[in-house]
Amino acid sequence: MSRWRRWPCVFLSNLYNVTAPAQPRNGVLFMTDITIYHNPACGTSRNTLALIRNGGVEPTVILYLETPPSRDELKKRIADMGIRVRDLLRKNTEPYEHLGLAEDRFNDDELLDAMLAHPVLINRPIVVTPLGTRLCRPSEAVLGILPEPQKGAFTKEDGEKVIDEYGNRIGH
Repeated sequence: MSRWRRWPCVFLSNLYNVTAPAQPRNGVLFMTDITIYHNPACGTSRNTLALIRNGGVEPTVILYLETPPSRDELKKRIADMGIRVRDLLRKNTEPYEHLGLAEDRFNDDELLDAMLAHPVLINRPIVVTPLGTRLCRPSEAVLGILPEPQKGAFTKEDGEKVIDEYGNRIGH
């Protein structure tokens, strides 16, 4: 199928913010719905967002510190990533130390309560695509779940070249 025939689906999904899951036909994804739980103060989060955009996609950006996920949404993301609740806990924060979360005495529900009360405890960025959900640390981890290839060169904020001018991963 020619590339121009799938553009209307992508256009309409962006125009009307349709959140239908991608439906592959003949191995081609027609509609994408990519979401990033983003902290603009975090370099890894900024690099991940830039890699998504380098693939020609404008994702839904959730500033999770301002708009934290619901308990059910957070539990779903953790389950979709196949990780433990504790694995999503950001350790180098004041609430982590203050609440004593390093101790093993906290169960998953208590850790979720802490993350919802203090969203800074949620590690980031989390990216959700039709191909999976991932905690993207390092930022290049997003490449494994993007439905579209990179469109050109990409260099991280620290100067590390990740993608060459042909859209191929460097050194991987």
